[in-house]
Amino acid sequence: MNNETEILKQEAIALLRHLITLPSFSKDEWQTASEITKFLSGKGVQVTRVGNNVLALNKFFDSSKPTILLNSHHDTVRPNSNYTRDPFDGKIEDGKLYGLGSNDAGGCLVALMMTFLHYYENDSLQYNLAYAATAEEEISGAGGIENALKFLPPIDCAIVGEPTLMQMAIAEKGLVVLDCTAMGKAGHAARNEGENAIYKAVKDIEWISNHHFEKVSDLLGAVKMSVTVIETDNKAHNVVPAQCKFVIDVRVNEQYTLEEVVETIKDNINSDVSPRSLRIRSSIIPLQHPLVRSGISLGLTYYGSPTTSDKALMSFPALKIGPGDSARSHMADEYIYVEEIKNGIDIYIQVLSEIL
Repeated sequence: MNNETEILKQEAIALLRHLITLPSFSKDEWQTASEITKFLSGKGVQVTRVGNNVLALNKFFDSSKPTILLNSHHDTVRPNSNYTRDPFDGKIEDGKLYGLGSNDAGGCLVALMMTFLHYYENDSLQYNLAYAATAEEEISGAGGIENALKFLPPIDCAIVGEPTLMQMAIAEKGLVVLDCTAMGKAGHAARNEGENAIYKAVKDIEWISNHHFEKVSDLLGAVKMSVTVIETDNKAHNVVPAQCKFVIDVRVNEQYTLEEVVETIKDNINSDVSPRSLRIRSSIIPLQHPLVRSGISLGLTYYGSPTTSDKALMSFPALKIGPGDSARSHMADEYIYVEEIKNGIDIYIQVLSEIL
């Protein structure tokens, strides 16, 4: 890589350190959106701001050419209670850049931004490049990538920046969260009264625990169901509960639609079942896709990801890849290695150079 790329790497680190100092919780990312806008504008890039999404196109955009989207998010979760450091300090120690959002997904965000700038003024690209620093990814909010795409030209494929140790997540499980309610009848716990809704819920939960969907994916494995919340409205110990609510987190492989999974669950349990959303669908990009083939030619490996991202909300092929490690996401004292970001920029540029 040349001196221009080395400068971009230093700018990436400096920008990320600054962004970390600015709280950017989902739906409240205006400060980081403003700084990203300011940075790109200072590079002579024409920027479109859509809410807290920051969008840009390469200088010599040509509507007759296909377009590759480079996307990552700048919102974060809130810091958990186990932090021992200031989550907004952005300090570097022993080669680690610490701070909330450093790994998920700040490193990806700035690495893709510098990759976009590397190609920004190239007038002989075979593809257009679009860059989108988006909001609300952590909550799959409607104001994030779904809204941003309305203000971009048609996209043919995308690189989605999420921490994958710079290996290629070519498939991703879908997610459906189900709110379930078992109904009983209230009564006094000291007498043989009522119908205990907890006991009814337990029977349904037992089915959920034991059921296995038949179709298993080579990349994503089996459909996984987990009951993660259970509660009643009771405040007193001596009342048989009339209802018991529980939540099922369902991770769906590409062998099933979300609707098929939900219907199977409804057919086999007695509780009322209500999906919160049917938007977060499983996705896969073919091994034959130019982005994947380019990565394979560079020696990158591929896998199926159990975690969700904005890739699930894209109707076009998307490759999830980025610096950092998913295991560090949302952890206390979150960090990313500085060298991971620098290496990420190199790999992003190389993957695109094979097809641009």
